[in-house]
Amino acid sequence: MSKMMKTAAIAGAFTAALAAQSGTVSAAEQIKCFGVSLAGENDCKAGAGTTCAGTSKVDYQGNAWTLVDEGSCATMELPAMADGTPRMGATEELDRDLPS
Repeated sequence: MSKMMKTAAIAGAFTAALAAQSGTVSAAEQIKCFGVSLAGENDCKAGAGTTCAGTSKVDYQGNAWTLVDEGSCATMELPAMADGTPRMGATEELDRDLPS
């Protein structure tokens, strides 16, 4: 194999390795975040009597989840509840904002 072909092969392998590494570094892990979606905009699970995506009945329904970037669930800015209590997302189902 000529020196030029070896150099091209090494450069190609290096470029492929960089592309593979940058693809995994930039892809954010997605997690289920309960209590952050608006009514009808959840990704799945919205409590008893519902099927899946888009079936939540109220805004910020505690037992409905949406996929979000890992690390952002508990830090999302959400409006306070009617009594002034801060509202936060969680990685487990919540017992708040459930439909009547």
